[in-house]
Parts: sequence; C-alpha cells; structure tokens
Amino acid sequence: MTPHLRIVRGDATPEEIAALAAVLASRRAEPEPSRTPRRQTWRNPARAMRKPVAPGKSAWRMSALP
Repeated sequence: MTPHLRIVRGDATPEEIAALAAVLASRRAEPEPSRTPRRQTWRNPARAMRKPVAPGKSAWRMSALP
C-alpha cells in the first residue's frame, strides 16, 4: 500500500503531521447534505394581525395595541 501523504523536506513533528493530515482530510471531506430550509415567519403577513381582544380589565387599552 502506497502512502497518500509523504513529507519530502523538513523536520516535522508528529503533531505537525497530524495537523496537516487533519486539514487535508477536512478539505477532502464531502459536504454535509443540506437540511430542509426553515420557514421564515418574519415575513408572514398573518404575523401583523393582532390577536382578538378579550373583554375584561384594561380591554380598552389592549384594543389600541397591535
């Protein structure tokens, strides 16, 4: 079996070789499958609708609020 990575020059420590192998492995990794996009509720027109006003204390005050 031939090695996939060969260091030709320099005096690399085992930690440096491991870091280099990790970087190269991450560049070669296949991308993650995209998840289904989340619904964007901030632009939902129903969000602007106010909730029904319930009768009771301070109901008149709540009638003016969105």
